[in-house]
Amino acid sequence: MLFMVEMDVNIPLDFDAEEAARIKAAEKAYFQKLQAAGTWRHIWRKVGLYSNVSIFDVESNTALHDTLMALPLYPFMTMKVTPLCRHPSSLHDDDR
Repeated sequence: MLFMVEMDVNIPLDFDAEEAARIKAAEKAYFQKLQAAGTWRHIWRKVGLYSNVSIFDVESNTALHDTLMALPLYPFMTMKVTPLCRHPSSLHDDDR
């Protein structure tokens, strides 16, 4: 199942800088693990914002929920999730 997830990050300005750096490093490591596994297929930055648009490929709604809840930055995020399906005019069989 494919999902588009728009993530907006809002770490409070008075949050401990060292702790923020630790959380960001953990987030990057988790992201790279998911990307290598093919779960987090694409990520794009929204210009000028601490936000991204990502494409996830998971087995179920529950799998996506669990994946997103495990993000180290999750407590600082707001998300919009949109289920996707293949467009019949696509030239690519796997839409990668």
